[in-house]
Amino acid sequence: MSVARSDRRPRGELSRVLVVDDEPDIRELIDLTLSRMGLAAACAGTVAEARACLGEGEFQLCLTDMRLPDGDGLEIVRFIAEHYPHMPVAVITAYGSTENAVAALKAGAFDYLAKPVGLEQLRALVKSALRVPDGEVADDPLQALIGESAAMDQVRALIEKLARSQAPIYVSGESGSGKELAARLIHARSARSAAPFVPVNCGAIPENLMESEFFGHRKGAFTGADSDREGFFQAASGGTLFLDEVADLPLAMQVKLLRAIQEKKVRKVGVATEEAVDVRIICATHRNLRECVDKGSFRQDLYYRLNVIELRMPSLRERMEDIPVLVTALLKKLSAGAVPQVAPEALQALAGYPFPGNVRELENILERATALYSGAAIEAGDLQLAPDEMGGENPGRGSETLDDYLNRLERQAILEALQKTEGNRTAAARVLGVTFRSLRYRLERLGID
Repeated sequence: MSVARSDRRPRGELSRVLVVDDEPDIRELIDLTLSRMGLAAACAGTVAEARACLGEGEFQLCLTDMRLPDGDGLEIVRFIAEHYPHMPVAVITAYGSTENAVAALKAGAFDYLAKPVGLEQLRALVKSALRVPDGEVADDPLQALIGESAAMDQVRALIEKLARSQAPIYVSGESGSGKELAARLIHARSARSAAPFVPVNCGAIPENLMESEFFGHRKGAFTGADSDREGFFQAASGGTLFLDEVADLPLAMQVKLLRAIQEKKVRKVGVATEEAVDVRIICATHRNLRECVDKGSFRQDLYYRLNVIELRMPSLRERMEDIPVLVTALLKKLSAGAVPQVAPEALQALAGYPFPGNVRELENILERATALYSGAAIEAGDLQLAPDEMGGENPGRGSETLDDYLNRLERQAILEALQKTEGNRTAAARVLGVTFRSLRYRLERLGID
């Protein structure tokens, strides 16, 4: 089969797309669609022909089928990633073949399309791909990710790579470690940066309203639905939907979310037909999703669909060398006027503290200290760190593991909140800054009656 170049290629400096598929009708359909978008296309039917095209000219995007006569699309994905790293490549997979799609995304593909190819989805993918940023961006948002440690360097490097992809991302890490910030930075560096970033706390939505909140509803669909309403998926159209505390989703909603992600379509409550949606999914939770799968509280198929690529946010304990620069940056943020100085003893005290609440807790400690200090600088006493909370001053911990130590601190904080609210769990959750569902999970995990 010879390389077929489009006869409809417009003149001028136009973006060029390489289309690789062994079915002539598919090539013709994509070629015609691209031409109507004002794009030039070159078509190939095999892996060898695709490589020949790549060697003959420059392309801004590649669309390739997974099954080809002399190989598969993953070969082309890997070849482009190695030799043309700035070119996005998307794969076309057989209907329902999510394993192939996940494999391609892990190999470096930008996105995927399922056969039969939907023209609306094809146009949305092409528009997103051709907006992918190349090179450094002015006012780099990655500067918001503070830290000079090797762990943070690795996080920033991975965010750069993830921003060029459309693959679903699972951001793991402890509470307060910056999971939402990482998700926002991925969005800000991506081709979707001009579209909305919609954060959703999955643990804060009543179960009976979840489907309506996520997918929208039609007027009269249920009691109280007095007007048509768009859901989170529609609100994030063209952008990124960030699902925080995704482990809190009930199993029934997990099934609906899995279908929406796989098919890239949603059905509003009270509507018989589905509508296409163009969103990128980033999810996060402080819980161990793998353990949730093993316990049966989280679907395995949804876990594998969300966890295409994992971005792990390190705890503050793993990057204690970042504390001085974090302290400086946070004090600038918290201070309306002159930034207070920090005494060496105060920095030493912070360096010996385990920070179960991570950077969020460090910010709270500094905010309290700026309100309390009265001398020339913030002293160790202004931090109000209890001696038994500081690793260097607790010889009684002995062989206590880090998990046991953190569980003890968490139990103490919960019991204090319950005592303060006279046992009102809803009020205690507000005091602790967590959702009621999250507090209930912690009570069960810690065995608090």
